[in-house]
Amino acid sequence: MMENAFKKALAAGQTQIGLWASFADAYAIEIVASAGFDWLVIDGEHGPNDLRSVLAQLQAVAAYPTHPVVRLPIGDPVLIKQYLDIGAHTLLIPIVETAEQARQLVAATRYPPHGIRGVASARASRWGAETEYLARANEAVCLLIQVETLKGVENLDDILAVEGVDGVFIGPSDLAASLGHLGNLGHPDVISMIESAIARIVQSGKAAGILTADTALAQEYIQRGVTFCAVGVDTTMLAQAARALARKFKGDLPPAPVVKPGATY
Repeated sequence: MMENAFKKALAAGQTQIGLWASFADAYAIEIVASAGFDWLVIDGEHGPNDLRSVLAQLQAVAAYPTHPVVRLPIGDPVLIKQYLDIGAHTLLIPIVETAEQARQLVAATRYPPHGIRGVASARASRWGAETEYLARANEAVCLLIQVETLKGVENLDDILAVEGVDGVFIGPSDLAASLGHLGNLGHPDVISMIESAIARIVQSGKAAGILTADTALAQEYIQRGVTFCAVGVDTTMLAQAARALARKFKGDLPPAPVVKPGATY
């Protein structure tokens, strides 16, 4: 029960294909959990999630062979403690810009003397049934951080040198905005910086991650060494499918808005 298979796969360089889960609903995430993805992001940054809704989704996903990754709204040590206590084993922390910030996040995910996590386990230890939880929890946690600003990219090498960071996720949308190209993920400057960042992450031996709904671009990023790649967003998939179906039967509807396949968040 204590082995984090997702963390082990990343360390072995095994490509993990994922999906963004943004409905903030246990019933909805169970549907996509049955699809066969290696991992799902329970999004607490841009999705309307809180601690209890994330708990319900962790419970729903537990019945399926897909790994839940919880994205927190912010890298706060108190939130990190709470989400680990309810059984999240892999966390994705947004907007990491310095090595010191990364070190603080590592400390927040570890029990003393290796960190500052408060000592409790609750659901994470199956309420004490997992008797080795406290001894093995530090090694079971997988910490993924998001680098998504110019400052973060400039400090990327120092961030990558921080022990305890298992992977770095590049956030294209925020990175584009940081470079002055809001909404233009295909700008040459954005693409060039993403490709350079991926190369640096791979060279460091850490796992590189990204989200893109553009199938060709996802394949290219995987070729470049991205290990954990999310290839879609559930809410976008539903919106596009619903609009397409409606327009098959209702000719009076205006054209469906064009969603750029590379759009990420």
